[in-house]
Amino acid sequence: MKKPLFFTALFGALFTLPSVAQHYSDYHTDSHTYELTETFDLVAPQGSKGETKLWVPLPFNNEYQTVKFVRFEGNYQQAYVTENNTYGAKTLFARWDENADKRDLKVTLVILTKDREVKKSGLLADYTPPETIHYSVDVQQYLQPTAHIKTDGIVKEYADKIVGNETNPLKKAELIHQWIVQNMERDNSVLGCGDGDVEKILTTGVLKGKCTDINSVFVALARAVNIPAREVFGVRLGAAPKMQQYSKGAFGSADENGVANVSGGQHCRAEFYLAGFGWVPVDSADVAKMRLAEKKAVDDQDTLAVADYLFGNWEMNWVGFNYARDFELYPAGVMTELNNFGYPYAEVGGDPLNFFEPKEFKYEFISKKLQ
Repeated sequence: MKKPLFFTALFGALFTLPSVAQHYSDYHTDSHTYELTETFDLVAPQGSKGETKLWVPLPFNNEYQTVKFVRFEGNYQQAYVTENNTYGAKTLFARWDENADKRDLKVTLVILTKDREVKKSGLLADYTPPETIHYSVDVQQYLQPTAHIKTDGIVKEYADKIVGNETNPLKKAELIHQWIVQNMERDNSVLGCGDGDVEKILTTGVLKGKCTDINSVFVALARAVNIPAREVFGVRLGAAPKMQQYSKGAFGSADENGVANVSGGQHCRAEFYLAGFGWVPVDSADVAKMRLAEKKAVDDQDTLAVADYLFGNWEMNWVGFNYARDFELYPAGVMTELNNFGYPYAEVGGDPLNFFEPKEFKYEFISKKLQ
C-alpha cells in the first residue's frame, strides 16, 4: 500500500530562509518554475540481505530558490525529512524491511528559481572591502579545511602565487577564477562529478576533472587566502536560454515542451563570501565544460565571454541541494563520512549502491519547466 505524505506548514518550517544580504533583492532577474519528479525503484543486489535505506537530498530555500510544493509517496516502511545543521543538508530518508516485494518512492517538487546576476547588475563594480573584516560564525566554517578541501601545503603555495600582492578579496577571487579557466580542463572520463580532492589534483599536476573537481579547486584556493568559499551541490533542471548562444547543451537542455531527463544532471557550483556584501556566485567548471563541448580555445571570444559571465552570475536552470562536504549522514549510514551529497545514496543490508549509475541504482529524475 502506498504511503503518501504531504508537506504544507511542516515543509515551510523545515525549509527556512537564511539571513539575506542587503543587495540580494537588487540582482535577481528572470524567474523560472520547474516541476521535478524523482522516482526510485530500488533493487536489492543478488545475495543481499537486510533492510534497504535511502537518503535523498532535498533543495534548500533561500533568496534565489524556493520550494513551493513537495510530496512523497511509496511502499516504504518509514520515511521522514531530516536536516544536517552543519551544512543545511535537508534529506528525505526512507527505509524498507528485508522482505519488501518492491522498494519504490516518488518525490514531486515544484521549485521557483531566480537568476543570480550579481556582476551583471553592476553591484560589484564599486566593491571596497571594509577596513576590518569580520565573518559571522556561519560564514567562518567555510574557511576551514576538510578531508578533500585542504588549505595548507601545496594548496596554500598555489593560492599565494596566484593572488600575488593583491589584497582586495573580490580581485583575489577573480584571479583564482581566471587561473582555473586558463589552466584546468574538463575530463569526461571522470566518474560522476569527480571527487574534488584538491591536494591530489595540484600534487599530481593533472589539472583536469569534472565540476566537483574544478569548483573545489576554486573553493580550496579561496579559503587558503582567507576568502570564505563553498561548493553548492545540485542538479540542472533544463535549458539555459541566456547561455545557448555559446552552447546548446553544455549548460543544460530540454525538449520543445521544456521536459528534460536530468537523472545524470547533477552539477556542483561554487560561491565566495565578500565582507560587507554577501555570497557571490561563480562557476569555473562550466567554462571548461563549454570549451570541451564546443572545442574552444582558452582565448576564444566565446570562452572569454562565458568566463566573464560565470564569475558573479548564475543562470538558474539549476537547483541547489546543500553545501555538504565530508560530512555524516543522518541517520548514520555505513559510510561514516560522505564526500558530498549531490546524489541520492542508498544501502541494502549495509552495502552501498552505486549512486553514479541511475540505471543500476534504479532512479529517474524528470524536470519540466512550467509556464
